[in-house]
Parts: sequence; C-alpha cells; structure tokens
Amino acid sequence: MIARGIKRVVFAALLAGAVSPAVADEVELKVVTDKGRFIFSVEVAETAAQRQQGLQHRKNLAASAGMLFDYKRVQPVAMWMKNTLIPLDMLFIDGAGRIVNVARDTEPMSLATIPSAAPVLAVLEVNAGTARRLGIQPGDRVLHAIFGNAR
Repeated sequence: MIARGIKRVVFAALLAGAVSPAVADEVELKVVTDKGRFIFSVEVAETAAQRQQGLQHRKNLAASAGMLFDYKRVQPVAMWMKNTLIPLDMLFIDGAGRIVNVARDTEPMSLATIPSAAPVLAVLEVNAGTARRLGIQPGDRVLHAIFGNAR
C-alpha cells in the first residue's frame, strides 16, 4: 500500500515537472563535418517521459555536452522549447545518422514548434552557436550506436 502511494506521488511530481525522469548515463557521440570529427558527451532520452522532459529547467549545458532524443523509429518530429532556459541548436538526424536539418539558436521558453525537414530517428540538442562554430550542416554524419554506425 505504501509503495503504491509513493509511486503516485512520484508520478504526480513528474507530471508537475518537480522531478526529472532519470536519463541514462552520458555516452559518447561524434559529429563528422568537413571541419573534422567532434566528440560530445550526451544524455540519451529514450523513453516518452525522458523525451518530454528533455533539457527543461536546466540553467547551463557544458560546451561539449548535449541530449540525444531517440524516437525509436523514423518519423516526422517537432520539438519546442517549453520551460527550456538556455538557447539550443537542434540537429535532426535520419535513421542512417545523416543530419537532415539544423535549427540554430532556438528561443528559450518558446512554445513554437520546430519541425524536422524529413522523417528522423533522433534529435541532438547542443548549446546554441555550436552548429555554426563547428560548421555542422545538413548532410553531415552523427556516429552513435542508435544509428548502427558507432566507431
């Protein structure tokens, strides 16, 4: 009986945004561009609750960090910046690990939707300005286990 009550409290807190769903440990991800190969340490949001929470309420993100949203199947995806305090770049990535489109310098706290230009398997969020600084653009590759190309 007590465990059931605790589960309800935790679930209610998750819905209210008071507790963030656990995200897997950070893993390495590489982005390959004409300028080189860049390594990021990313958290993977792979459950619906983790994807919904994303980077909301965080005040900072390390320069070489990010969050990889794994949608488990290729599909059209739209993101938003609800409760997200820091500006981000969003890299929309197809099932083969190719970047389809990049949304640069997204507006914190915005409810505007930011769509993928084509169906994607994942979205990588990094600090705003990262894509410009590293020359990341559509057609570049992302290497990670979810794309079956980790090396």
